[in-house]
Amino acid sequence: MLADGSVVRHVHEAPREARRIKVEEDILARNDALAALNRKVLAQAGTFAVNLMSSPGSGKTTLLVRTLRELKGRPLAVIEGDQQTDLDAKRIEATGVKAVQLNTGKGCHLDAGMVASALPKLPLQKGALLFIENVGNLVCPASFDLGENRKVVVVSVTEGEDKPLKYPDMFAVADLVLVNKIDLLPHLEFDVAQLEENVRRVRPGAPIFRVSAKTGEGFESWLMWLRG
Repeated sequence: MLADGSVVRHVHEAPREARRIKVEEDILARNDALAALNRKVLAQAGTFAVNLMSSPGSGKTTLLVRTLRELKGRPLAVIEGDQQTDLDAKRIEATGVKAVQLNTGKGCHLDAGMVASALPKLPLQKGALLFIENVGNLVCPASFDLGENRKVVVVSVTEGEDKPLKYPDMFAVADLVLVNKIDLLPHLEFDVAQLEENVRRVRPGAPIFRVSAKTGEGFESWLMWLRG
């Protein structure tokens, strides 16, 4: 043993780190098994599920509300994830769409088990679209499969262009990236082209749509993607 005790720390820390990794692997394995069941339930019902993820304040809920109104006439449902309150679920239900609120407490993401508990409460049917609005967080939600068909990441122009580089795991799983709040660009020093380049460095080939949930600009491409 060295005088500073470094060998002793190494001996004790290595098993502890191994246990932590094993626990994380077990959690993800259980989650993936439940996600597979969710995917089967959705497929049998003929429902297409989209997992919406973003940081807090990206305008995700406002974007979702406008999307639901634009898709009026199609079967729709929403699972709303937040740490606390049902404020966003109430905004969703004001559109006439059924929403189930899931509060995670201190948890920073939804998991497949939570989604499984919500599915029986929703009007799943052939041709329906289910939106899962995840907890605002650019880290944890990236690791948890919910059984969705597609993952969509929303990033706003009020955030930094370097978000994809700072949070690569999130953008690496995106099937689509929506750049929201473009109506604010005249008032900001924000390089959209640089943001898009950073997205492509992390997720080559992923579609990127510029949209404004406030004005509806760019929404046609987003709606066509959903309809397709």
